[in-house]
Amino acid sequence: MRLTGYLAGAPVKLSEFSTMPPAQVRLENLGKRYGDLWAVRNISLCVERGAFYTLLGPSGCGKTTILRAIAGFALADEGEIYLDGEAVTYVPPWKRDVGLVFQHYALWPHMTVFENIAFGLKERRVRRADIQRKVKEVLHQVGLSGTEDRKPSQLSGGQQQRVALARTLVIQPRVLLLDEPLSNLDAKLRTEMRIELLKLQRDLGITTIYVTHDQEEALALSTRIAVVSAGRIVQEGRPREIYELPSEKFVADFVGKSNLFVGTVTGKQGDLIQFQTDEGWRIQATAPAAYASITPGQQWLLNIRPEAMEVTSPAEGASQANRIRGQVAASAYQGSLVEYDIEAAGRSIRANLINPKRKQLFQRGDEVALVFLPEDVGVISVAQD
Repeated sequence: MRLTGYLAGAPVKLSEFSTMPPAQVRLENLGKRYGDLWAVRNISLCVERGAFYTLLGPSGCGKTTILRAIAGFALADEGEIYLDGEAVTYVPPWKRDVGLVFQHYALWPHMTVFENIAFGLKERRVRRADIQRKVKEVLHQVGLSGTEDRKPSQLSGGQQQRVALARTLVIQPRVLLLDEPLSNLDAKLRTEMRIELLKLQRDLGITTIYVTHDQEEALALSTRIAVVSAGRIVQEGRPREIYELPSEKFVADFVGKSNLFVGTVTGKQGDLIQFQTDEGWRIQATAPAAYASITPGQQWLLNIRPEAMEVTSPAEGASQANRIRGQVAASAYQGSLVEYDIEAAGRSIRANLINPKRKQLFQRGDEVALVFLPEDVGVISVAQD
């Protein structure tokens, strides 16, 4: 099949580079422990063929352990791992047809770019002519033609990352595993490589499982996301579902920025639920169908994203629902948006003014009102200490 390599800038036509058919990955009640400590437990998920599936969570939550178990470098203590329905839980790594790109690239410093990429093919006893052809093709694909004779120390961080990716792709794995591969790059290059990696994965159609703690990265790249906390999956779904409909406080707080309020139900009116917050504000939320049993007196956690809050003059409607009066404690102009920190009732509320050109800007000390719509209020879960 013919592919287009994007990482070089202008598209590069490739001749015969292909991968093996992408595999479905399924975990059933996977558990891994170190001594008496369970790093992960009861992990069940299904990654469909060709998906870009991200394990998202903070450092130490267990996401890399899950990835290493899939690769075969961490032997599971419980549960099963399946590739296309075949159990591979106790199959050695080199027999699984999966490729793992490490966070720190793990390039051999004494080898050239060509030798690093060709290593896996030589271990598989591929013919010399085929090695030459395959390495040349994958170098085109990742935009590194002409670097064959360089050593890793002669490459930039972004180029080293591409060599590590090429070394994995050249063996034509059925599953590509990526352990925070962009974390060592500067912010601008990381953003650029994120887009190029997305294009490349979509072109190849290879099943990809990606580990990151970067929420923006996960939202931008993934077809599905599993949010991991303390060794368990707390929510799984499409990026938009994860961001707009977080099921737990942890997810709302970790994925993007949130304003969280404890609200007591005071009544219902049509499709609206009325809440009174601990600060005394009246908030209306559109009633989710799943919460039809909500009754007055219950406490729920309310989530409002900063971009859903409009910052306006406080002159009118001070007693209306979904309007919070406060004072600007800080403002940060960032070109495409302004980030506000609003002090209200002794707490800090974040609000973002998107595309601020020709809009009124407020400064520190200004009195303002925060206004938001009922459909932008997320009802997450029963509030707990």
